[in-house]
Amino acid sequence: MVGLLTTDSTGGGRRSAAELCSLLLDQLPVTGVSISVVGRSGQFVIGASDLVAARLERLQFDLGEGPHWVASRTARPVLVPDLQDADHSGWPVFGAAAAASGAVALFAIPMVLGAVMIGVVDMYRASPGPLSTPEVARALALAALIGPAAMRLASQQGDESRPGDEHGPGIRREVHQATGMILAQLGTSATEAFVRLQAYAFAHAQSVEYVAGEVVARRLDFRNEAT
Repeated sequence: MVGLLTTDSTGGGRRSAAELCSLLLDQLPVTGVSISVVGRSGQFVIGASDLVAARLERLQFDLGEGPHWVASRTARPVLVPDLQDADHSGWPVFGAAAAASGAVALFAIPMVLGAVMIGVVDMYRASPGPLSTPEVARALALAALIGPAAMRLASQQGDESRPGDEHGPGIRREVHQATGMILAQLGTSATEAFVRLQAYAFAHAQSVEYVAGEVVARRLDFRNEAT
């Protein structure tokens, strides 16, 4: 129960990413979870409980669609109790990819501190079924409760990002840097530059982070890709 988990029990930020994921798994009827924080330098992936959770988070970031982004934009929970019955019109590519990953139900819970949206807790379940109203309330309370610890982990671990480690912390500085470089190369908006980055990654079956690294290293120039 949420009442058994206090601010002190989160360790004031001293808990590891794995422990924060375990707190959520212990108190909610879900199979896996990932935690991400949005900061001034980009999106930090604090951690994921398993490979499927990590894969779902990465897919949403690479494609720029999915319940994670809806929750981030609206600061409201996005609940998908059964992917087969869900309306995927808002995220058609991610919907198909998520189902293929082994996830059957998805739940994106905004991490809100006061009036500030600081991140998203993404959860999946390997069987269909909704979260009950008390379970949604518990998820929101837990997301808010772990928020300070998640932010501290993002700050502490941001410089330790390992691009090939889908369970480890990740920072997306290179993606933002690459977006700025594409913006300058093409003379377009930041939104359009990021869409170009996503489209190139998808068309070449590469991650957005990999393509961003190529742009930052000046091995890829979007002026040469423009049609």
